[in-house]
Amino acid sequence: MWDGDSKQGVVESWVWRVPNKKDEVGRLAEDLVAQWLVGKGWSIVQQRWRCRWGELDLVMQAPAIASSHPAVLPSLVFVEVKARSHGNWDNNGLLSITLQKQHKLWQAAELFLATLPDGFNQPCRFDVALVSCRKLPMQTGSPLTPIIQPGRPVYMNGYSLTLSHYIQNAFTEM
Repeated sequence: MWDGDSKQGVVESWVWRVPNKKDEVGRLAEDLVAQWLVGKGWSIVQQRWRCRWGELDLVMQAPAIASSHPAVLPSLVFVEVKARSHGNWDNNGLLSITLQKQHKLWQAAELFLATLPDGFNQPCRFDVALVSCRKLPMQTGSPLTPIIQPGRPVYMNGYSLTLSHYIQNAFTEM
């Protein structure tokens, strides 16, 4: 698998990587969170956008909020997805969102916004989704359209995935 795609962002070089189980679980977790948000009326702007600072897991457009105030613009939301197995050391991935990681995500988001015609004029925020995963002993299928709810497992590609926490505005500008 190529670890870079010129259509997805500024990539300095092409690197060949062999996909591993961690990559597979991460992609499944990102897909799970994306499906959950789409089910709530959000739209996917970009998924797995790469640049020199790293990867933005999900860039989503949140729906506009109906209110009595003048039109509230929908927010552009950068969602960092962390998938962890049971009994992990870092509080389901939450402790891995260090100040250094936040800074890299902020820099990647700035590069992403620079690719949009009116990117810097959109309200933005950073959310974090924590997904618990468990390898199943045998292949277990799930319905064609699984109902995704926080705390409820979904079975995908031999894994049980559970959206354990979704944190809005997890961190702000550095």
